[in-house]
Amino acid sequence: MTDKIFYQDSYQKTHKSEIVAVLEDGIVMESTIFYPLGGGQPGDTGVLMLDGDEYRVTDTCFAKDRAMIVHHLNAEDLFAFNVGDRIDMVLDWERRHRLMRMHTSLHLMCHLITAQATGGSIGETESRIDFDLQGQVVDKDNLTLEMNCLIKSQLPVTIGSITDEVLAQNPSLVRTMSVQPPKGQGSIRTVTIIDTDYQPCGGTHVNNTAEIGEVIVTKIKNKGKQNKRISLALVNP
Repeated sequence: MTDKIFYQDSYQKTHKSEIVAVLEDGIVMESTIFYPLGGGQPGDTGVLMLDGDEYRVTDTCFAKDRAMIVHHLNAEDLFAFNVGDRIDMVLDWERRHRLMRMHTSLHLMCHLITAQATGGSIGETESRIDFDLQGQVVDKDNLTLEMNCLIKSQLPVTIGSITDEVLAQNPSLVRTMSVQPPKGQGSIRTVTIIDTDYQPCGGTHVNNTAEIGEVIVTKIKNKGKQNKRISLALVNP
């Protein structure tokens, strides 16, 4: 199992680790700072350094077993790596931080809109989240105003955990129908925005809402009879 350093510290930009497997499409390391695709958040990109040479990580994903994390490289670069090699990892930090800002902003959206979220996608500068509004009317300009008010409130964001049993007793904690937290591992990671939002989440987040910066709701679009897709963008990426 790959040790997920990004869960311990989402702000760690560099790391040294050992290769434990070389696959057809990438390499697996003992531990990593690279977040794998999941929960609507893209996988991280960056650089691996070996013997003074740099190799691009084009994507990061879970292996089929959901235990190992695969760092995808260009096919011609895979031949440079062997099990046991010690690798220096450098994250594309500005990209990651934009994704963290966007992910946390969608949690704020879940506070302002209490309807069930039915899906979502996190981008570097613009993201979307779908809600089953059941006919509820949402005003784009007012939602932008409320979002920025929460952001400017400098709300702390903290990471915790709950057991499978606690989640089973409180299924409403899961806000997005299309993203179910992994169960059967003993604990489930949670994200809390103080006095605002609390839900299971495996993504990376900023430490304080002030880091998000100004946002704007760019559009609200009908997606089916009840669903509304709300798109949100960073004003200063």
